Amino acid sequence: MDQTISYLRGDATAPQGKGVRIVAHVCNDLGGWGRGFVLALSRRWPEPEAAYRRWHRERAGNDFGLGAVQLVQVEPYLWVANMVGQRGIRTGRSTGVPVRYEAVDTALATLGGHARRLGASVHMPRIGCGLAGGRWERIEPLVTARLTARGTPVTVYDQ
Repeated sequence: MDQTISYLRGDATAPQGKGVRIVAHVCNDLGGWGRGFVLALSRRWPEPEAAYRRWHRERAGNDFGLGAVQLVQVEPYLWVANMVGQRGIRTGRSTGVPVRYEAVDTALATLGGHARRLGASVHMPRIGCGLAGGRWERIEPLVTARLTARGTPVTVYDQ
């Protein structure tokens, strides 16, 4: 039951459709939350930021790290997936991009398992392509392989 990614103009923090939905996004591995899509998430729900910061703070005793996924319930049928797919952040001095495609791939595979277990659709901006500096041409095939090819409906939102 191969699906294709649906593209919509709109806000990924207001996911369209019925049923269980997961809003997925990429976080860094530094515990930083303060720029990009996470600001829109925090305006709508405080829980994903609080959970991410706690996850990072307690990382010595948990799975926090590149490729990890934290699922945070924000409404009865709505979850946010904090996916660690970015090493560090881009600074004025840095070269290269913070996104780590292998970590995004690992996180998407885990996310696919959660989505199937919950019977959920997945909603996201073009993950890894904003501040993380990634290219959608590299991310889109990962989303297809890990989610839509396995029957999970995915909607990508462009502002």
